[in-house]
Amino acid sequence: MNDRFLHFAYGSNMLARRLTAADRAPSAKEMSIGYVPGHRFTFDKRSSMDGSGKGDMLKTDVATDLVYGVVFSIARADEASLDEKEGYRAGSKTGYGKATVTVITPDGPEDAIAYIARVTEPSVPFHWYKAFVVAGAVEHNLPAPYVEWLRTFPSLPDSDAARRSENEGLLFANGFFKPKARGRQRATKRQVILRNVRRKKT
Repeated sequence: MNDRFLHFAYGSNMLARRLTAADRAPSAKEMSIGYVPGHRFTFDKRSSMDGSGKGDMLKTDVATDLVYGVVFSIARADEASLDEKEGYRAGSKTGYGKATVTVITPDGPEDAIAYIARVTEPSVPFHWYKAFVVAGAVEHNLPAPYVEWLRTFPSLPDSDAARRSENEGLLFANGFFKPKARGRQRATKRQVILRNVRRKKT
């Protein structure tokens, strides 16, 4: 197993087609879904590139706070490219750090690597980035109340048309995904996803 490691994806990397992109971690294989207690999902990692919010796990030590996500097995050969895409640099005081978290899965606890923001700041994600998070949660049949909670986060339009089109193209390439067969959730139609991810909390 030394040639592979476990990664806990809880944000945009939950979406399999994003994580398994050729320049990210094409060897990634889903192992299980699960949650990390004592943490709360936020978008408080501010991008140094565009100022938008990125996913983060905020440690609260409150037992009822849970961050749901997906455990993937990834080849060590892909670790460097994944680190680069996530903006991780050893010894840096900014960007994402890497931490081992204990994920509670249906088969028991698993230790996995998660990317967690070193510096936090209240931020708002772009519509397409929030869509990745929601789509990944739906794809892997995370609990419906949790998915609906993710939908309530506000998001903003991306003024960079090329970047927006590229990422929306990834989201909807070759039609929408089919959810895993664990539960009864069905894939949400493109029109409904677009409406929901752009809806702001009132």
